[in-house]
Amino acid sequence: MSLEYSSIPKVFLDTIKIGIIKSNLIAMFAGLSLALYVFDASIAANIVPIVLSFLGSSLIIGAAGVFNNLYDRDIDAIMERTKKRPTVTGRVDTKAGLILGFTITLIGAIMLYIASPSAAFFGLLGLFLYVIPYTMWTKRTTIYNTEVGSLSGAVPPLIGWAAISPELGHFEIWALVVTMLLWQMPHFYGIAIRRFDEYKAAGVPMLPVVKGIGRTYVQTNVYLVLLLLSSFLFWPMSPFVAIVAFLVSLAWLILSVATFDKKETKKWSQRMFIFSINHITIIFLVIIAYSLIA
Repeated sequence: MSLEYSSIPKVFLDTIKIGIIKSNLIAMFAGLSLALYVFDASIAANIVPIVLSFLGSSLIIGAAGVFNNLYDRDIDAIMERTKKRPTVTGRVDTKAGLILGFTITLIGAIMLYIASPSAAFFGLLGLFLYVIPYTMWTKRTTIYNTEVGSLSGAVPPLIGWAAISPELGHFEIWALVVTMLLWQMPHFYGIAIRRFDEYKAAGVPMLPVVKGIGRTYVQTNVYLVLLLLSSFLFWPMSPFVAIVAFLVSLAWLILSVATFDKKETKKWSQRMFIFSINHITIIFLVIIAYSLIA
C-alpha cells in the first residue's frame, strides 16, 4: 500500500465506511439514552462508559466495514457506487486491510469491555453477524440476505444500553431493537431497486433482482405494516413516543402505496429511501430527547 500522506485520512475513512459508523452511532446513543432513562442514571456519573461506548462502537463498526470491503472486492469492482473503494482500487491491499481490521477490532473491544463487558459482547456479536452470516454467507446465496443483515444492524442500541446496564429484562430496549429490525427491510429494498442493475450485474441475489419489483413492493408494505404496529411497543414507556413513531410509519406506508408506479420504480425507490432515513432519524431523536429530558 503506497499512499501520499495527504490522502491517508480519506482512504482510512472510506475503508472503515464512515457514513455507516455515523448512522449506527445514533442508534447506539438511542439505546444508551433509553438506559439512562430507565435506570434513572445521570450522564455525569456515567461519562466514562458513555465516551468509551462511542469510541469503542466506532472502531468495532469500522472494523466490520473493513472486513466487508475486503471480502466484497470482486463484486464492489462491478458496482458503480463501490468501484472506487480503496480495497477495490488497490490503495488498501489485503494485508493492510486485515491489519487495520483486527487492530481496530481489538482496541474497540477493549474500550467497550472497560465500559461494560456486556457492551463488548454485543459489539463483537454485531461484528460477527455482519461479517460471517451476512457478508460471507447469505449476501451472495439467498434473497433473505437483507433479513440476516438486519440482525447486525439491530445490535448498536444493545451496545449503548449495555454500556449503562447489563439488565436486558426491560421492554424499552426491545421495542427499539424490533423497530430497527423491521425498519431495515423496506430501507434496503429501496436501495436494492435503486441499484437493481448493479446488483444484477454483480450477481447479488437481492429480492427485486430474483423475485421482481412486484414481490418487493408487496413485501415492503408488509414490513411497513409491521413497523406501524410495532410503534405501540413504546406506549408503556411514553404515549408521545409511540404516537410519533406511529405517525411517521403511517406516513411512510401512505407514501409507498400512493406513489408506487410500475413504470417509475426507481423514482419510487428513491422517495422510499430518502423517507426511510428521515423516518428512523426522527424516531431516534425523539427517543433520545425524551429519555434525556424525562
